[in-house]
Amino acid sequence: MKQFSGLVQRISRSLDIMAGFCIVATMVIVVLNVVLRVFLRKPLLGTMDYVTLLMALTIGLGLAYCGFNNGHIAVDLIIEKFPKKTQAFIDAITNLISLIFWGIVAWYMAEYARTMALSNLVAPTIQIPLSPVIYVISFGLLILCFVILLKIIASVRKVAQ
Repeated sequence: MKQFSGLVQRISRSLDIMAGFCIVATMVIVVLNVVLRVFLRKPLLGTMDYVTLLMALTIGLGLAYCGFNNGHIAVDLIIEKFPKKTQAFIDAITNLISLIFWGIVAWYMAEYARTMALSNLVAPTIQIPLSPVIYVISFGLLILCFVILLKIIASVRKVAQ
């Protein structure tokens, strides 16, 4: 189990680093667009396409590591009042619902990417195929599902103690 947890942590951390590169690339593209527009009167073509794709990648790649570090918003005001086992049980149920939801989202994103690949859909201005981007986002969501699965296992262990 520790090996699986370590693997999920390493993959989610790697995806988070890639998300960081996407943020940097977004900033570079926006600044470059402004500089080119002001000084050369020639804006960077496709800036909106690049920024949109990079921001989608940033979110899709960063979710798993955020979930691994409990970086999301959680409201525990009422749940904190319950005994530890009850808290763990509620966490397990909540995470199970999350796992089902994100699993369905990851599945449909992969299916959507497949549909895009079959129809050869590309970004409007830069003509980059969209399916690889959607597949990467789907992979990020799959890793998020593994993170949630680890949280479910941890919660069930707390309940069983």
